[in-house]
Amino acid sequence: MPANSPRPAAQDAAPYDALLLYSFGGPNKPEDVVPFLRNVTAGKGIPDERLEEVGEHYYGFGGKSPINEQNLALKAALEAELADRGLDLPVVWGNRNWAPYTTDAVDELEELGAKRTVALVTSAYSSYSGCRQYREDLAITLDKRGQLGADGSTGVQFDKVRSYFNHPGFAEANVDAVVEAYAELEANGGSGAAAKLVFVTHSIPDTMEAASRISHATYSEQHLDLAEVVATRVAERLGHEVAWDLAYCSRSGPPSQPWLEPDVNDHLEVLAGEGVRDVVLSPIGFISDHMEVAYDLDTEALATAKDLGITAVRAGTVGTREPFVRGLVDLLLERAALARDEQVTEATVGSLPALRSVCAPGCCLRRDGEPSGIPALCSTDLSS
Repeated sequence: MPANSPRPAAQDAAPYDALLLYSFGGPNKPEDVVPFLRNVTAGKGIPDERLEEVGEHYYGFGGKSPINEQNLALKAALEAELADRGLDLPVVWGNRNWAPYTTDAVDELEELGAKRTVALVTSAYSSYSGCRQYREDLAITLDKRGQLGADGSTGVQFDKVRSYFNHPGFAEANVDAVVEAYAELEANGGSGAAAKLVFVTHSIPDTMEAASRISHATYSEQHLDLAEVVATRVAERLGHEVAWDLAYCSRSGPPSQPWLEPDVNDHLEVLAGEGVRDVVLSPIGFISDHMEVAYDLDTEALATAKDLGITAVRAGTVGTREPFVRGLVDLLLERAALARDEQVTEATVGSLPALRSVCAPGCCLRRDGEPSGIPALCSTDLSS
């Protein structure tokens, strides 16, 4: 926030009396790994032997995911930004798959006396796994506690911040990270002017991709729209054209199930065959350097690039960069104003509109055209 900007008054956060920082979760030690993966894959019948194999990614990092410390850092940054704006709003952290669980977060919110909470999911894009699954988990948790009424009423009322892939703060932080990576590439002897910019995000099944379109762009289209904005602004900052692609990482599931492609490692092979010798990898689909970034990009993809004779640098994630954190608080205040039925200009970049903060019925199902049968909060239809 510029020094001469007026600070919003504390009542600008009304009607909210708490912020839920809502994330995926991750293990903290080796003995956590298999129980954590059981939570992630619940209902799929995957044997522990297979989970042990999958867990090798975590064991290679001492059995500890970086995500929890990164969430604590983001929590502290949000608290500092809120305090700097004179907003007395407690921030509570909860996860879908590991402690502190959703129910732990609800316990803390009740202890604080929170009546209406706004949830901020640590995923910038709209899809089943990036939005709806969190809303389902909130509903399931409250239902198990006997706090979800047939009319959708809850013990603690929850709203959510809209998916923020096209918010200016998220875009600006990614631009800064990519520009820094180009400087690092040149410092390592690479050619920035000739480098290919490869944006990378988490792959999802094709069926989930199709189901992510309700009244807005699909998951992949959201990424492509933001990537165009980031690449254009990076080119302006660098003073030369920037060629770019979108690739994917972290696919799982049976080989027979189609997922979004190309895989980043396969794409690097294609680029090498085309004579590309310098690459910047931008993890635009992730907000922090957690396991998919630390393993899939920093370990696997950079090793692939080295084997192919490509000089590659991985750009940073938005993490706790000032434009991103500032933008998240802007989004919170935007959502609060909407909850007060005030006219709001929803800031965006790119060609896509702001996505809904109150989701449509049937929004972002796991599979296209298949009702989930699971309630989801923050929707116009609780049972959709």
